[in-house]
Amino acid sequence: LCNAADVAGKPLDEATAKRIEALNMQTIKWPSDGKYLGDWKEGEKIAQSGRGMTWTDPSAAPSANGGNCYNCHQISKAEISYGTIGPSLYNYGKLRGVKDAADPAAKPIVEYTWGKLWNSKAYAACSNMPRFGHMGILTEAQVRDIVALLLDPKSPVNQ
Repeated sequence: LCNAADVAGKPLDEATAKRIEALNMQTIKWPSDGKYLGDWKEGEKIAQSGRGMTWTDPSAAPSANGGNCYNCHQISKAEISYGTIGPSLYNYGKLRGVKDAADPAAKPIVEYTWGKLWNSKAYAACSNMPRFGHMGILTEAQVRDIVALLLDPKSPVNQ
């Protein structure tokens, strides 16, 4: 439906978009242990890695898939080369007022960030962002590390 709307040169109608988002929201697998944040340093490695699921990657490769986040987003101030398909994520947590992701006040943005990474189409029906968790591109642990990269105040994202 998104492709058909794009070919027609018009946005998807709102009712259809909301229906797609609601169906995708049901597919989000929340953290099995209730912990949304991992290690931001590991998250940075995943964000930098473009390995995985491309035609040049061996199907039985021993290393884990990466997120290749810099292909579409600016994430840290130090990064000099990044894509512009997606919005800048620099200061992601800082701009959203997250001083401590464990603070109950931060829960809505923590859950949104997890959900967006798990299945982006739950929040934007025709999103170009990969559905990292839903499609098995990244593991639950990897998603946890990316959430930490985006929200931890010590992460280069929020410096």
